[in-house]
Amino acid sequence: MSVTSFFSSFFNTVHGDAPEEKQPEDETKEEEVAEVGEPSKESEEEEEAEDIHPTIIEECKNSAACASLTRHFEHCQEKVQSGQGFKGEDCVEELYSMMHCADACAAPKLFSKLK
Repeated sequence: MSVTSFFSSFFNTVHGDAPEEKQPEDETKEEEVAEVGEPSKESEEEEEAEDIHPTIIEECKNSAACASLTRHFEHCQEKVQSGQGFKGEDCVEELYSMMHCADACAAPKLFSKLK
């Protein structure tokens, strides 16, 4: 028993070159009539409210508590992008520290504004 036949017994085999199945013409016409006759569900839904999370995160990054971490991360990014950093250096630790601070600051503000 080959590996392929073993896995084929558990999973369906899908071929990328298989032709697509076409719907009969009468079903296609019924769908078009339904779309024209009924208002779409998308228009019935209310518009989504604007996401306030990015705004709150930016405010928190610039707050007194996180400003030093933000400056440290930006300095690290500038140093690495200009080639002055160590070989293989990245700013993951600085990013993590900055985002942890910003998330801790934003969480109470964000959850107080949720419906």
